[in-house]
Amino acid sequence: MKFYSVAEIEITDQSWVPEVEQRGGRYLVRTSKVEKIEGERNVPQVFLIIEWPSRDVAEAFYGSDEYRPYRQARIERARNEFLLVAGEDMAKMANITG
Repeated sequence: MKFYSVAEIEITDQSWVPEVEQRGGRYLVRTSKVEKIEGERNVPQVFLIIEWPSRDVAEAFYGSDEYRPYRQARIERARNEFLLVAGEDMAKMANITG
């Protein structure tokens, strides 16, 4: 099953932005063009979706020595919501292939 890193980030320092594709991830979205349709939360400065072939690959990247300094810098120098989302439909109604 595929997994997705989904992040809402307000960047305060650009130096942490890494390349994930060499570790098995694929950027699907990395944009500041975000429009609020409804809801109470503020619109994020940057919205990010990275597709991973599996949970193991996503967690290996997140915990890797190569990503560690970027992760720490992101945590220290940006306001974040960083999630790992399963590529599934829990209601089994959508045609999702993972």
